[in-house]
Amino acid sequence: MKFRQRLLAGQILIGTMLKTPACQPTEIIADVGFDFVVVDQEHSPFDRSTTDLVLLAGRATGVPVLVRVPGIEMTLAACDGGAHGIIVPHVVNSEQARNAVASCRYSGGHRGYATSTRAGPYASVPMARHVSESDAQTTVILQIEDPAGLHDTDSIAAIEGVDGVFIGRNDLACAFGEDSVDSPAVRNAVADIADGARAQKKAIGVFVSNVSEMKWLKKMGATLFIFSSDQGFLRMGAARCLAEARSTASAES
Repeated sequence: MKFRQRLLAGQILIGTMLKTPACQPTEIIADVGFDFVVVDQEHSPFDRSTTDLVLLAGRATGVPVLVRVPGIEMTLAACDGGAHGIIVPHVVNSEQARNAVASCRYSGGHRGYATSTRAGPYASVPMARHVSESDAQTTVILQIEDPAGLHDTDSIAAIEGVDGVFIGRNDLACAFGEDSVDSPAVRNAVADIADGARAQKKAIGVFVSNVSEMKWLKKMGATLFIFSSDQGFLRMGAARCLAEARSTASAES
């Protein structure tokens, strides 16, 4: 089953964010067995070339690669490179949602046509097949992370072609002047967004730091979970190794 079909079927999908513009983290994450990875163009030093490298690594290892773009003007490059899906941040109304979907779709949208790309694949398939397969397999997830978006969650999720809503808890916390994603204001916002997504039968995605967060967000209907990042895993592993080594050295001195 393809990634989009798994998401729409409500399967639990566990992935991580990629912050390092190299192919090796994707290979390692895929080998561990994660369900997907997300190239973070919004907050990391990915350009078109390094994103393309990760998309190639994803195809080689069999792990679906989503791309969080900084804006919809970047969706075409990601789609042409063979991204399984697009995450669009800071969507606050249905007009933005409709435009985001259109940028990823040929039929009924305005995605620029080309089969001379990896998604094509390299001019080896007829136009009709490429259009049909691309439209059927490209996942569109919209990130709601601004107070303005809370008032339009239902209409954002209702747009045809929106496959899921991603709840940006950290940005909401900053917008509310809170210093924790566990504040009542953020929790209430999460509940409101989740209610809107469930009402439209759309998938819900979240970034989580631990399994405790995963449990309560799963109860709200979340099925797509992003745990940490390649850099986060590197830091956690390095810190644990150093702490254990320091402890052993102190005990034996």
